[in-house]
Amino acid sequence: MFIFSHHKYFVSGIGFIAIIPLFAEAKTVPAAPHKQAAVAQAATSGITTTRSAQATRARKAALTAPLSRTENVVVVGSALRNAANQNANPVQTVTAQQIQETSASTISDYLQRLPSIGSQGSGSTSTISSAGMPNGTNGLSCADLRNLGQSRVLVLVDGKRMVPTMGGVASCVDLSSIPIDQIASVEILKDGGSELYGADAVSGVINIKLKHNLTTGGLTIRGGITDQGDGDTGKISGYKGFNFDHGRGNITVFGQYLTNSPIMTRNRSWSRDPWLSDALIGQTPVHGSSITAATRVIDPNGNFDLVSNNTGGGTSGFHDFGNSDRFQYGNEQQLTNYLQESNLSGDAHYDINEHISLYSSVQYTHKTTSQNMAAWPETGSSYPSTEPSQLMLPAGSPYNIWGEDVDLYKRMQDIGDRNYKQAFDTWQVMGGARGRIVGDWNYDASMTYGESRATMAVDNQINYTHLLDSLGVRQLNPGNPLSAITYDPSVCQASKGCSLINPFGALSSSQREYIADYQTDHATYQMRDFNLRVDNNHLAHLPYKYGGDFALAGGLEHRSEQASYVPDPMVNSDLGGGEEYTGGGYGVTSVYLEGKLPLLHNAPFARDLTVDAQGRWDNYSTFGSTENWKASLNWAPTRDIRFRGTLGTSFRAPSVSELYGGASMSYNSGNDPCAQAGTYGGLSANVVAHCMKEGINPGKFVQADASEIPTLAGGNTKLQPEIGRTYTFGVVLTPRWIRGLEASVEYWHYTVQHEIGTLPIQYIVDSCYTGTATNYCSLINARNSAGQLTQVDDPYQNIGELRTSGIDFDLNYTLRLGASDRLMLNNNFQQVISYMQQNTPGGAWFNYDGRLFYQGGYGNPRVRDYATVTWAHDNFRLTYMMNYTGGMHFTDGTNDVSCKVYSYCKVPGIFSHDVTVSYRTGRWNFLGGVNNILNKAPPFVPDGSSNTASGLYSSDIIGRYVFLQARADF
Repeated sequence: MFIFSHHKYFVSGIGFIAIIPLFAEAKTVPAAPHKQAAVAQAATSGITTTRSAQATRARKAALTAPLSRTENVVVVGSALRNAANQNANPVQTVTAQQIQETSASTISDYLQRLPSIGSQGSGSTSTISSAGMPNGTNGLSCADLRNLGQSRVLVLVDGKRMVPTMGGVASCVDLSSIPIDQIASVEILKDGGSELYGADAVSGVINIKLKHNLTTGGLTIRGGITDQGDGDTGKISGYKGFNFDHGRGNITVFGQYLTNSPIMTRNRSWSRDPWLSDALIGQTPVHGSSITAATRVIDPNGNFDLVSNNTGGGTSGFHDFGNSDRFQYGNEQQLTNYLQESNLSGDAHYDINEHISLYSSVQYTHKTTSQNMAAWPETGSSYPSTEPSQLMLPAGSPYNIWGEDVDLYKRMQDIGDRNYKQAFDTWQVMGGARGRIVGDWNYDASMTYGESRATMAVDNQINYTHLLDSLGVRQLNPGNPLSAITYDPSVCQASKGCSLINPFGALSSSQREYIADYQTDHATYQMRDFNLRVDNNHLAHLPYKYGGDFALAGGLEHRSEQASYVPDPMVNSDLGGGEEYTGGGYGVTSVYLEGKLPLLHNAPFARDLTVDAQGRWDNYSTFGSTENWKASLNWAPTRDIRFRGTLGTSFRAPSVSELYGGASMSYNSGNDPCAQAGTYGGLSANVVAHCMKEGINPGKFVQADASEIPTLAGGNTKLQPEIGRTYTFGVVLTPRWIRGLEASVEYWHYTVQHEIGTLPIQYIVDSCYTGTATNYCSLINARNSAGQLTQVDDPYQNIGELRTSGIDFDLNYTLRLGASDRLMLNNNFQQVISYMQQNTPGGAWFNYDGRLFYQGGYGNPRVRDYATVTWAHDNFRLTYMMNYTGGMHFTDGTNDVSCKVYSYCKVPGIFSHDVTVSYRTGRWNFLGGVNNILNKAPPFVPDGSSNTASGLYSSDIIGRYVFLQARADF
């Protein structure tokens, strides 16, 4: 049973319900120079700064107008107003039109096109992890910048924090809860921002600016489908805004309904037969799971490995296990999620006078996602359950013909496929006031409260206790998962509804009902954030010729966050373990300051020479206080060229889940060293010796869960914060002799020390068994009676240091071809120069640049590029888009995969091509497009799940996709 909760929310006082528009016709209305900053601020905040009728009319037009180059705005990376192209920080801005012209149904789908966005986040439709289990984010859309991970990027909405969503034991700001049609632009700060925004801005900041102050309305309908007839998408959205009290106030409301249908793995030729692992050269690849639909029986001593003929057992009821018996789980699982989402939001403002403008906003999202997976593969219990860790058939059972306890592996097809379902309710209310204090001093004070609630369920789960009862299994030492067992039919007779089963025959309806179960987990996340900022862009004029105006901004923030994840009470008892409670929180009080000093302005060889300094002091309830700073230099010798550079520090306190996350069992892709002892070259002898010491003969040993290792992850209260340093330097070209051209080249470098993370599971087991790092042997638990790995501990820890660097090249060029024609070129290019990481403090460095973690589905391509070309003729637009991801070499986290040993060792570079056309006539606007025109399949990756790397090739996974959109403005 799965219940989706619905909530009613009520806002009073200044909390006018409001929301934002889709496309609004934009008309540029020039503002007087002394009013430009105020108008620009109103355009991004939804407030007004004057009460005169003339200013009101100008404001109405300016609020929906694109900002000119000379207007001063608050751009992410600074608390002061700057001209958009005169910021020392490397900031990329994406417009609403650029987003709308793609096939993206959520903002995360669009961001994955950009070279700076890494592959360690997750898209709204991503289903499969490398282990063939639903991804750890349970349908959330989490951002990643520079491949530094989703925990090191900060997501803001209109410059304010947004409440994260707890999906299982992990959390992130769910990007899919922000409707695309509500977005005015997206700013991406592509270097550290901890010194201004706080701890989680290590890699940068994504600031999503919403549309405000609408006086019109609009309705949009959009639909799309792949050329395979699946993955269909439907969306309807609308908005309406209006002024009141002679333009002193405004209310804007917005709503959206979105649905995405899933794509099944079996419906793509390249994914329907997943390779279980990378085959050796000349070896036939293995498809399917070794946990078979017919019950598999293994002798703990290695003398036989049998599969039932489904005839009920007996001496002739079995045959030797072979690859033809493997279960083809790819036929049952999804490549992409099912997604259904409803959004309702709004904002309002009311200007009392130039000193007080009240504003508020409320956002609510109800979202459901689901993923279908093959029937449960039953092998035994996992931590912290005390039930038997290995499913066994006791010697005394009437169905046991071998006279000894034997191991059972069974795909519970009689119960049916698993269906994972999630429901998220996320809401956030923000209210505040801003205005002029005195002179050029301005203030902005706000209070935000946000909360997310999640319900996660699994249908057709297995009640492990009931299954053991049905087999007549009793532990001789209850409470010990490694206890010996005996056959005792009375355990079934004592349990209501239980009847003894034949493990080699079909289950009756009553037996299925007794064994089948469901699981329901709950999670919550709460955030409170108070923010006060004051600024003065004209605090003092430097007392010499060509001196500029010294600007100063400062503020304080107090934020508290609490989260909890409560697994089903039956998980660690009847359901066989795997999850623990997560709960905790922290508070932080911060003070920040920024000063901008224009040393020279309009001087010879110094059209602009500005120094900017930022600093922040944080006091955490968990880790005490810390200080971070950033300094930048911006020098424009002429209007044609600008040199800029930044240097700053970062600090990241562990998140709630990293600190307090309960232990959670997963099955990560990896190979038991004892099952591949001969592949370690000169270290193979060490592996053989270690296996023999554990009573395992590598020559006969078969890994039951082939390509998967049971992994126990969880939080660690002994974690220490990360510290880091970031620097960038580059040049911006805006040549007068090429009108409409803007190009920039940026070098960036990040260093993160005391990095918080988990280790590649293959690295842990290889380090132990080869003897290269025997300290990791303590993380590997004792094998069960069948000799199989039962659990490898991989909690969060401070694993060492990370260093990465690269070059960005961005180009924007608008060429006028005539009175009615324009050609617009846009290109974003990233070259990763280095990506070095330590797995232990002070340990060896691993080079992950140009490497693909083929078992995990993510990687670091050296080169990525996203280019668009648009031809606009009157009301007609034609846009072509090209995305390129460079080739990569496979790594398992320990070593690069040898091209001389394995069938696949790398992936080639891949191009994808999209095109859209649009036409506007009167109040109607029509848009259509094709994504992945050439129907290019993603590169082959033997990940054990989908035959590709879903984190890198999400667009190619879908295939050719066609969409149409119609919008009416009123």
